[in-house]
Amino acid sequence: MTDLNQKKERDQWGSKLGFIFAAAGSAVGLGNLWKFPYLAGQNGGGVFVVIYLGLVLLIGFTLMMAELVLGRNTQLSPVGAFRKIKQKWAWVGGIGVLASFLIVTYYSVIGGWIIKYIVSALTGAFNTTDLGTLESVFVNFIGAPVEPLIYHGIFMLITLGIVMGGISGGIEKASKILMPGLFIMMVVLMVRSITLPGAMAGVEYLLKPDFSKLNMGVVVSALGQVFFSLSLGMGVMVTYGSYLPKDENLVESSLIIPALDTIIALLAGLTILPAVFALGFDPSGGPGLLFITLPGVFAKMPFGSFFAVLFFVLVLFAAVTSSISLLEAAVSLTVDQFKWERKKATIGLGILAFLIGVPSSLANGPVLGNMTFIAGTNFFDSMGIITDNLLLPLAALTLSIFVGWVWGTDKAVAEATNGGKVKFALAKTWSIAIKYVAPIAIGYILISGLIPLFK
Repeated sequence: MTDLNQKKERDQWGSKLGFIFAAAGSAVGLGNLWKFPYLAGQNGGGVFVVIYLGLVLLIGFTLMMAELVLGRNTQLSPVGAFRKIKQKWAWVGGIGVLASFLIVTYYSVIGGWIIKYIVSALTGAFNTTDLGTLESVFVNFIGAPVEPLIYHGIFMLITLGIVMGGISGGIEKASKILMPGLFIMMVVLMVRSITLPGAMAGVEYLLKPDFSKLNMGVVVSALGQVFFSLSLGMGVMVTYGSYLPKDENLVESSLIIPALDTIIALLAGLTILPAVFALGFDPSGGPGLLFITLPGVFAKMPFGSFFAVLFFVLVLFAAVTSSISLLEAAVSLTVDQFKWERKKATIGLGILAFLIGVPSSLANGPVLGNMTFIAGTNFFDSMGIITDNLLLPLAALTLSIFVGWVWGTDKAVAEATNGGKVKFALAKTWSIAIKYVAPIAIGYILISGLIPLFK
């Protein structure tokens, strides 16, 4: 089969809106609804938000553009895209796809926890505000050997069902439903949250920067959140870019996607932190904010069961829009490289992802809980270390070097502007950012993430 035939048969987005929703859905995930609010809570609120917004423009836009340009130019999955431009660099695309595939294995486990919490909210299980009791409920659930695996399987089946439908028939259709639904639910929850007595303290904490709290730790936290929130370094945006028609305005898309992702993150902050403040909980509650603190918040809130169900359905929507993009990167590679049918590739990779996710689920209980792997952590946390601390920063670092220095910014800008037909006033600034700023920033993330592992 020739490249020409392959391009003719390659699926494409049915509309620009469908692509924007799907790409924004990939970026909008647990990082927005869970990690952003607690990181803001831990890092001074408003000052964290200001730094985050600046880094979205500087680093987020720069890397988003690089990935979309590379994918649209080659019309291939990540490995094929790098190979087509410079054969010896195909491994860079492989790192990104490997990272996204490994992430979906344990992301699905967390997705299963979310489904369980929807069921719990529907049955009125969140009837206590005691965080000790809620923590025991959570720990006992994730430590069980069978129940979390059932929910892990359910979440994976949802993901497979959408990805099997293809780009326009599956991912795009689902995203057109999930993303508007997510936004509407988010606005409803935000309005309820900020109208609680005492909620304005949370709003002020999030939106009013206190620069006396600014330090390098805040900058590093914001930089890491920008990087991970936008699905950068995963091969996802290269894959999604490869399904774009040649007349798509990549400059505009590269701005819209990070903007939508940031809006959702801010809405999540305005949903969670005001309620946490209003009801007397700790805004710096850390990772337990989603599964421990928030059920306590809902238990204290009028009509709390209804809003708990609404919130966890919202989180499920965000998780699904991300998981389908993570699996699609690997499916696209398998279809392109090995000429597998989409259905066969999706089912095969889905089963493999589920099986790899089994020890991640069992790592929180007595079955594998006593086994340690990287830096003394369990299997679940070790998978996160491999992807977050090593593979993602490495993939993004080599991507920026490749686009900036190997392929060249002139060719990248020519692709981004459709041969000069699209205006790109920041072309020179972007070129400097992809060649110098992004590699330095990502290199710092990579080093700072690896150093603690060797102590």
